[in-house]
Amino acid sequence: MTEIKERETKEVHRVSRRETKEVDKASGRRIKEAHKAFRNYIKLPGKRNVGDTTLQDFFNDRMLVVHTIHRGIPYTLFQHIKELTPFSDKDWAEFLNLSVKSLQRYKTEKAYHFKPIHSEKIIELTEVTLVGMEVFDSPEQFYLWLNTPSHTLGNMRPIELLKNSYGKEMVLSELNRIDQGIFV
Repeated sequence: MTEIKERETKEVHRVSRRETKEVDKASGRRIKEAHKAFRNYIKLPGKRNVGDTTLQDFFNDRMLVVHTIHRGIPYTLFQHIKELTPFSDKDWAEFLNLSVKSLQRYKTEKAYHFKPIHSEKIIELTEVTLVGMEVFDSPEQFYLWLNTPSHTLGNMRPIELLKNSYGKEMVLSELNRIDQGIFV
């Protein structure tokens, strides 16, 4: 009897590891696609070689972020970002203070660019996602953490705090503390 349980347990762990590897591959592919989409969109002032620019380089260059916000994020880039993040269309609509129908309409409009206020929020949520993906093993674990009330964050769910810039900074700080192993 215990032999059967051991075999079943080993099989569950083997399948679980395989699924985790598949999720990791899919996440890696989505990140590469988002990097490529950003490289195709962003223009680095005074620099010729944009090909090796990463999303982290983008976030480290605050003036580039500001220029990108002013230009507006095109919907095609937003689609790549949306696939990278763990957020649903409903989540995005709430974050951007838009209706889900508006987001769907923008998808059909040719060459649609988000307004700067929406572009800023998209970029902020991309930054949070990149940090969250580094801290957690999978997008699912990150999304679970976002939807779990946190004592450190006043018993609020981190996803609730992402609706404004101050809350976003609190979430990033908490992610950095988790990454450093500081649990308060």
